[in-house]
Amino acid sequence: MRPGNLFLDDRPPPGGERFDTLLAHRNLLIERIVSSADIVPGDYLQEQDEWVVLLRGSATLVVDGEETRLTAGDYLFLPARTPHSVTQTSAGALWLAIHLHPQGATESTPSP
Repeated sequence: MRPGNLFLDDRPPPGGERFDTLLAHRNLLIERIVSSADIVPGDYLQEQDEWVVLLRGSATLVVDGEETRLTAGDYLFLPARTPHSVTQTSAGALWLAIHLHPQGATESTPSP
């Protein structure tokens, strides 16, 4: 496996968010998310647990009806089937998301 760097090619997209898979192995998925300041809030109701850490920037989420503000270094656990949405992000907000899928739900894929 080759080493990678979370900060390479970390410029935000012109709009929305970019999701980069860093590792998909068994029921584990690790991804980097780079956000622009121009996002369209979407509702998520995932079948997997998710743990996220905001490495850079700021963001506002609504988790199970409650507004949560994050700044660099803040992390959050989102249990499976917890409704949530990202309503605001700063330009260049950088996230690391770890998804734990139900057993057998992901395929093994090498990191880039």
